[in-house]
Amino acid sequence: MGLSEKSIQVEAPGSSARWRALVFLSLAELLGMSLWFSASAVVPALRPEWNLSDSSVGWLTIAVQIGFVCGTLLSAFLNLPDIIPVRFLFAVSALAGALTNAAFGAYAHSASTGIVLRFLTGMFLAGVYPPGMKIMATWFQRSRGMALGVLIGALTLGKASPYLVNAIGSPNWRQNILFISLLAILGGLIVLLFVADGPHAMPAARFNWKQAIVVFRNRGVRLASFGYFGHMWELYAMWAWVPVMIRASMAVSKASPIPVEVASFLVIGCGAVGCVVAGLLADRVGRTVVTSWAMAISGSCCVLIGFLFGGNPFLLLLVAAIWGASVIADSAQFSACVTELGDPQYVGTALTIQTCVGFLLTSFSIELIPYFVRHVGWRYAFAILAPGPLLGVIAMLRLRSLPEAAKIAQGRR
Repeated sequence: MGLSEKSIQVEAPGSSARWRALVFLSLAELLGMSLWFSASAVVPALRPEWNLSDSSVGWLTIAVQIGFVCGTLLSAFLNLPDIIPVRFLFAVSALAGALTNAAFGAYAHSASTGIVLRFLTGMFLAGVYPPGMKIMATWFQRSRGMALGVLIGALTLGKASPYLVNAIGSPNWRQNILFISLLAILGGLIVLLFVADGPHAMPAARFNWKQAIVVFRNRGVRLASFGYFGHMWELYAMWAWVPVMIRASMAVSKASPIPVEVASFLVIGCGAVGCVVAGLLADRVGRTVVTSWAMAISGSCCVLIGFLFGGNPFLLLLVAAIWGASVIADSAQFSACVTELGDPQYVGTALTIQTCVGFLLTSFSIELIPYFVRHVGWRYAFAILAPGPLLGVIAMLRLRSLPEAAKIAQGRR
């Protein structure tokens, strides 16, 4: 380790170093996670070219989720974020994900090949998302909710960015995919060259595969995770299928494709604002309060939005934007709770296994939406997501009533 990196690590938590880390790490997360929906964003071009069925379209998205689940499961049981330098894990994973995404853009000519490459992309992204949260937690003890909120907000913009690239980029979808791969490579380089562990970092842990299971014996971590699982049941199904619903609804008014793609970017991108606002509030009024309100709002939106299908497009986009802001606003706070309630030595493992189970749930909810669309239409399809945030609210209110909640946000439950 060079002298400059050592000096970064020993700076006081309130110094400007942590704000530099916040900026660079958030930018890197935005660029790295742009890989996630790169295929979903070009589905309108893939459908006729590959003769895709609705099932194949769904699997292009679900493959990323399943790959991510496999990657996080492997990472958690090997304790990778806790036993090796996380910035190297981040950089290598971003590079590997970028290469598999580039292979999708250059060589995929059928759904079968595309699904395999999307699975590999998701698997490598397991080394980008949880490690990024761990690095951020080492820089922020106070204001951790805000910092993780900014990070997840950047991640949200990253996942929305392929829709923007597809809207304003090349008419050739393969070139847009390759451009997104370059963004991910840049994100990995930023972490490798400009981000170090913060002053609250723990020494490297010893390998202990049991930590991936033991983490849930902690009652506080378990309840925060249950809240996260309810949140995840809703989140990715919304992200995956709201752009499809918007396209279908806008087709009634014969809106051009470009405004629809921009609308999809804005709806998902609104989550970045929600994350930052929720983070600022959570550090002041309490994480359990903010997460409960966010899930109550998003759960209401998933019941309401179907009734706007085919109606006034501005009203549809307004409700979709509120949903987009609230559906992800609470995400960072569940992770913040885990970092505050769990074993500091294995916080990377705890975050990774939490995301693993959460993303496993998303694979089911994503697949359910098209099934319900076929049987009950868009009017009622998203209502199947409502039980997730409802159960999440119950878990977080239960956590609020426990003594363990005193450890959250310096006593702000």
